[in-house]
Amino acid sequence: MQTFLHGRDLIGDLDFSKEEVETVMDVAFDLKRKRALNEPHAYLRDKVLAMLFFFSSTRTRGSFEAGIAQLGGHGAFIESKTTQIAHGDTPKEIGEIFGRYFDGIAIRHCDWGVGNQYLNDVAKYSRVPILNMQCDIYHPFQCLADLMTIWEKKGRDLRKKKMVVSWAYAESYSKPISVPQSLIVQMPRFGCDVVLARPPEFKLMPEIMDMAQAEAKKAGVAFDVVEDMDEAFKDADIVYAKSWGPLVHTTDAKEGEAITKKYSSWITNEKRMKLAKEDAIYMHPLPADRNIEVTDGVIDGPNSVVYDQAENRLHAQKAVMALTM
Repeated sequence: MQTFLHGRDLIGDLDFSKEEVETVMDVAFDLKRKRALNEPHAYLRDKVLAMLFFFSSTRTRGSFEAGIAQLGGHGAFIESKTTQIAHGDTPKEIGEIFGRYFDGIAIRHCDWGVGNQYLNDVAKYSRVPILNMQCDIYHPFQCLADLMTIWEKKGRDLRKKKMVVSWAYAESYSKPISVPQSLIVQMPRFGCDVVLARPPEFKLMPEIMDMAQAEAKKAGVAFDVVEDMDEAFKDADIVYAKSWGPLVHTTDAKEGEAITKKYSSWITNEKRMKLAKEDAIYMHPLPADRNIEVTDGVIDGPNSVVYDQAENRLHAQKAVMALTM
């Protein structure tokens, strides 16, 4: 168990070692048990977390705000548009000043080519931990919740378990690529054989692909890429299918929309789920484009664990806050 996490940032998934992630999981399960038993666990009494949002949220805001309160502290919700950031406050100012007002700074900034750099720039000047509530490259807290959920459903020994991380069609908007990128980097470390499925225009960042290959090699597991959704789903133990934008291919919105429409058949439906193992779990970080990205029969069906997954955001985030703040 690694216990020296106080004051640490969590911006990228590999900021914490495998052993440190295991510590986070141990604490998360303990906090989940305490909440179930109504045991007080105010480890962060009088601590205040700044929650700075550049990107809208449901689960992320709710789980961080509830989590810091359950730990005895307070969460200050700050919408970037209500600040002076647009009028001159730089990442240096945010890091220096919020780092003196607050005990931790959580930031959600998903703008392509901007978000991750902004978090790292704030971290350079902050004296308190910077927590990544999602950027353009990583979504580490979602990934921690996903790992926690997989351990609950499949056990901690994930060797020989096949996890499919698949693109899926959606019409709502061009979604960030951070969720699949975090998954392919983190999950090989814990023994999963990962298959990334996506149409050719929906590649992930080359440096993230290199990291995923390196982590898979280090762990002695497989990391494969296919361009066929059906092929990927065959004999899967874990199906994680969601949409993301063709941002590595193009940043032009009209071109991206035209490309996306070519692949409307990439939907997670009952027929595809039958290609996976009978006890396979279906995962999605939500919100999903129902009956476009995934059918009601799958997301509301017996293989779906999306609500347990959403709940575990709370426990995983509380664990990191308790350990770092």
